Amino acid sequence: MTAVATPVEAQTPGSGSGSGAAGSRRQKKPVQRFSLGRTLRYAILILFVLIVLVPVYVLFVTSFKGAGDAAPSRAWNLPQVWTTENWQAAWTALSPAILRTLQMVIPSAIIAAFLGSLNGFVLSRWTFRGANLVFTLILFGMFIPYQAVIIPLNQLVQDLNLPSGIPTLILLHVIYGLPITTLIFRNYYQTVPNELIEAARVDGAGMLRTYWSIVLPISIPSFVVVLIWQFTSAWNDFLFAVFFSSSQNGPVTLALNNLANGALLQNYGVSMAGALFASLPTLIVYILLGKYFMGGLMSGSVKG
Repeated sequence: MTAVATPVEAQTPGSGSGSGAAGSRRQKKPVQRFSLGRTLRYAILILFVLIVLVPVYVLFVTSFKGAGDAAPSRAWNLPQVWTTENWQAAWTALSPAILRTLQMVIPSAIIAAFLGSLNGFVLSRWTFRGANLVFTLILFGMFIPYQAVIIPLNQLVQDLNLPSGIPTLILLHVIYGLPITTLIFRNYYQTVPNELIEAARVDGAGMLRTYWSIVLPISIPSFVVVLIWQFTSAWNDFLFAVFFSSSQNGPVTLALNNLANGALLQNYGVSMAGALFASLPTLIVYILLGKYFMGGLMSGSVKG
């Protein structure tokens, strides 16, 4: 009998059961396990979102209700008949005040930002004897509430014969915006490398030339933060508006208060639409510049 040899497959490196097991292990995806902490964080965030959005929902749906439909007992219900009359009435009443408010907040934010930038640069890079004391006194203005100085401030405005309305409000918002703007810019300028300032001095640049040509172009992140902060603070101010303006020449917060008092017994929808109109500019600013706000705020928080 002739023995027939059975062919044996050649074993190549990496083949066999060991290689298959290794391949199967490589193909396995990591299994995400349930995390109680992560679930709690998401639940808390969703709760906060609902807390913020619930008043917005009531404002929105009420602004489209008619006079008979807008009642506290039906605040959660959708309008029986959707109408835009409230929005038209609110715009007619608030549009002049919104224009005056823009004329107030834009120059006050720009002037306060520019002066705060100059103060921050001088106090961080061109220090002088008593600079720390001056900086402390400037920051002290952040901790003085408006209510504590409103009466002497009103007397001072009368003694100086300053006109009531937007010009006086611009001046007040610039003055009360200097402490926070100075703090933000000083912290930011302390992160600027000393080599840039020294190189400008070697080239013969003075303080103003160094600021204008070297420091100002790299200050955009801090300017974004300061402008958003000043714009929002001036836009939402009500106390200064009550004391230093009137319904004929005041900002939108004063006009909104008068609108709400006038529509309180007639139609809640008009005051709700007015509140949405008054909050829309600040909302637009945060939507457009919000991503730059945190970046600019953090750019001066760590030295290096």
